[in-house]
Amino acid sequence: MPEDTPITISQSSDGTMYVPGSEIVENANVTAYMKQKGFQSYHDLYEWSVRNPQEFWADQANELEWYQRWEKVLDESNAPFYKWFVGAKTNIIHNALDRHVKTWRRNKLALIWEGEDATRRTFSYQGINREVSKIASVLKSMGVKRGDIVTIYLPRIPELMFCMLACAKIGAAHSVVYGGFSVEALADRIEDAQSKLLITADGGFMRGKVVELKNIADEAMARTPSIQTCIVVRRTGHEVNMESGRDLWMHDLLALPIASEKCETVPVDSEETLFILYTSGTTGRPKGVVHTHGGYMVGTYATLKYVFDIKEEDRWWCAADPGWITGHSYIVYSPLIAGATSFMYEGAPNYPYPDRWWSMVARYGISILYTAPTAIRGLMRFGEAWPNRHDLSSLRLLGTVGEPINPEAWRWYYRVIGGERCPIMDTWWQTETGHFMITPTPVVPLKPGTATRPFLGVETDVVHEDGASCGANEDGLLVIKRPWPGMLRTILNDPERYKNSYFERVPGVYTVGDSARKDEDGYTWIIGRLDDVIKVSGYRLGTAEVESALVSHHDVAEAAAIGLPHELKGNAIHSFVILRAGVEGTPQLEEELKAHVAHEMGPIARPEKITFVSTLPKTRSGKIMRRVLKAQALGQDVGDISTLES
Repeated sequence: MPEDTPITISQSSDGTMYVPGSEIVENANVTAYMKQKGFQSYHDLYEWSVRNPQEFWADQANELEWYQRWEKVLDESNAPFYKWFVGAKTNIIHNALDRHVKTWRRNKLALIWEGEDATRRTFSYQGINREVSKIASVLKSMGVKRGDIVTIYLPRIPELMFCMLACAKIGAAHSVVYGGFSVEALADRIEDAQSKLLITADGGFMRGKVVELKNIADEAMARTPSIQTCIVVRRTGHEVNMESGRDLWMHDLLALPIASEKCETVPVDSEETLFILYTSGTTGRPKGVVHTHGGYMVGTYATLKYVFDIKEEDRWWCAADPGWITGHSYIVYSPLIAGATSFMYEGAPNYPYPDRWWSMVARYGISILYTAPTAIRGLMRFGEAWPNRHDLSSLRLLGTVGEPINPEAWRWYYRVIGGERCPIMDTWWQTETGHFMITPTPVVPLKPGTATRPFLGVETDVVHEDGASCGANEDGLLVIKRPWPGMLRTILNDPERYKNSYFERVPGVYTVGDSARKDEDGYTWIIGRLDDVIKVSGYRLGTAEVESALVSHHDVAEAAAIGLPHELKGNAIHSFVILRAGVEGTPQLEEELKAHVAHEMGPIARPEKITFVSTLPKTRSGKIMRRVLKAQALGQDVGDISTLES
């Protein structure tokens, strides 16, 4: 981007607003669409899109290829079980790979990958298609068929992407479990999905150490009898247990004649399940969120195109993990659908030095970087000297995801990394929404710390418990007023939980579970979770899961977990534990319990602090009052405690 087109700064009633330069605005994809529709401003385009959402989403769907066109854009007859592009036949793989390999893009660079150990691999669109076809052929030979759910538990390596795409290609659904999760989390997700096949690896690298994925997978499979076959990708090369008759090396299978480079993509109904992704709930086991081919494909494609302004020459880096919804939508699927060149990195942001990320931005000419505020805050700690060692001038857009970014971190990101020329797309969305819901585009003024306004075709509001809209700067419940293409369709095996979780608190609308407020300019500020889900470094962890892990230790009788503010992680887990009779709470036991939770759930869930207590505040019905614990920990008023046990 030329140096004479910086973001300009103006004042609003709310404080500083950052206004993108004229060249950014004039060349944006969303500006071209605005002109195509005959509008003079983005505001006018948005207002039209929410008056005519089906026309807007049909416009986006028409940019993609379909085996059979839809009969109806949206079917609301069985609300809240909405259907999009009804009657259409498609497969997300056709738009992500098949249509590209028939054009000049077959030789375009699709994926650049760097391992933490500096291993480097690159793949063209034709190269990815070849790998995906071979793995899909292997899966078919293993008995995987349309409608099956394959569980994938891999490090951040290209094979994770390829295995996801291979499942979709043959009409199977994938359930990816984040490689940082441990035994209990993996076992629960396998059991709920009733997967017969698991794909894992001998391990992965993180901060110079091997993450023992195969050992964790072995323990999880011992708890879940549904797995019949385990395919293991070789990444680290260290020795692992391979059970005869169950465990097979991926590289051995790919060397066999069954691994054909020609595997037909299976046409599926637009509403057929593409994947299951588990998100933490406040009670019970995690929820298996179900996403489908057609609407998800259209929503992720449109949001990437207009929010991050993807162009043919861009090099896009979404620095998430494919095991989370951010990675599904914006590492694996939408960049391929858009024909983009993506970068993927295996390891930690600051390993072995705090400039690892910035060195890779410079080396590969990254033009768009999308990451979590946690990472930004963590790298801020090391000062400006590390990024200033590298030429970051290739960057033209920045983005954040996972949690609200505090204004101080926003300004550092904008000034030090973006050189005061790169608009920051601060996106709000969820596992359940599938794609961005509240977000700027590169043509709107920005305020540090706010997700700005809803995306085109999306209508949100902040309301009171009775559904009435809140006034400006008044806290309330964030809701989505109309269905959208990438929305979850149900909870796996539990449609009632789907209705109860999202559509009953405020009848007729989707209740997000976040509190928020809208300022006088209509910008949405996300405040935090309404329920008992703790967001640690952008990852959602259920209090019930953490407590269950603690109680599984033989010395623990009862436990409660809360999230408390943390400078780097956003929130950190603090747990309160009642020990079994005769057991003494010691510093050694505290460390043992922290390690136990990390073993059961993964390091991300390791409590920051464990306090040994004799009682827990509970309602008369036995529900732990976590808000009371949180208020006490923060030295705040505990509020109404009339429902507590006497």
